[in-house]
Amino acid sequence: MEYRGSLVIISTCLVLVVSCFLAGLDVTLPVMYVTVAAVLWLCWGWLRRRDGGTHQRVCVLVLGDIGRSPRMQYHALSLSKHGYQVTLVGFLGSRPHQGVLDRKKIQIVAISEVKGLQAGPKLVTYAVKVVVQSLQLLRLLLTMKLQAHLLMQNPPGLPGIAVAWLVCALRGTTFIIDWHNYGYTIMALSLGAAHPVVRLAKWYEHLFGRLSTLNLCVTNAMKDDLQKNWGIEATTLHDRPASVFGKTSLNLQHELFCRLANTYPEFQHPGSVGEETKAEATVFTVCGPNDGSVTLRRDRPALLVSSTSWTGRTLLPYSFNQNRRTTSVCLCFPHQILLML
Repeated sequence: MEYRGSLVIISTCLVLVVSCFLAGLDVTLPVMYVTVAAVLWLCWGWLRRRDGGTHQRVCVLVLGDIGRSPRMQYHALSLSKHGYQVTLVGFLGSRPHQGVLDRKKIQIVAISEVKGLQAGPKLVTYAVKVVVQSLQLLRLLLTMKLQAHLLMQNPPGLPGIAVAWLVCALRGTTFIIDWHNYGYTIMALSLGAAHPVVRLAKWYEHLFGRLSTLNLCVTNAMKDDLQKNWGIEATTLHDRPASVFGKTSLNLQHELFCRLANTYPEFQHPGSVGEETKAEATVFTVCGPNDGSVTLRRDRPALLVSSTSWTGRTLLPYSFNQNRRTTSVCLCFPHQILLML
């Protein structure tokens, strides 16, 4: 239909040009305008060409290591199980989840990480890297089959957000951002909040982040911050463990805590004396000397493990106070809390 419409418009323009020529008028500019319009219209139609399977195609974009992006892998798995043909785009640094590799409806498309740009000032090197990665991503997204939706993880969002938005605008694709954090705050940890690159990244993220069609986020706190400070309405989609995860047996727990105790004194039981005692008891578990059975200590601390990236904007104690589950843990384990970040 789009090509038919373009042919009608081009034919009409040609008729007007011929009429001007027959009337003795200068047709140089009209011919140029018609040529440019025809090329642009044909490109527009080519970018938006649809087929029977377009509405069932989704691109999941990660400008990072796919194997180290479990949430985006689970998105791809969930979408494929609901009948979508998923194109998972990202770096192949580590092996993705086996379930992702086994799904016929998931196609993994690798993008090359820009490396080896070490010459010159760091700012120039970073700018060149951004430009090269932008062109690489733009070419990939424009040449793949038309996708009904594009779901992108942020961070990292530089330069991906702008490129993804442009492609979605050109191709009529729904642009969805899954907000895990703010990219500029992570950059500020190493460069400082006042660094020009960090300030530019904040402006960039704030500008293009608001151009998305839909938004997801990991927590309600992130949802509130997006709405309050950025004017972005997001839907909270909490993380859930995959089916491969389950409760770890006491024996495996004890083995892990014993290994950690060799490196971190916090895992050693305070009353441990001698190498033999340390091997039998940790701050969490005790191994019986006779039958070798492992039990949990009644006076063990609470172990909190965080998988998120904490930044200067994150108030960790406030997060504990606002989390009812954390409060109940503190009441059940009043001795101490061992936090692993």
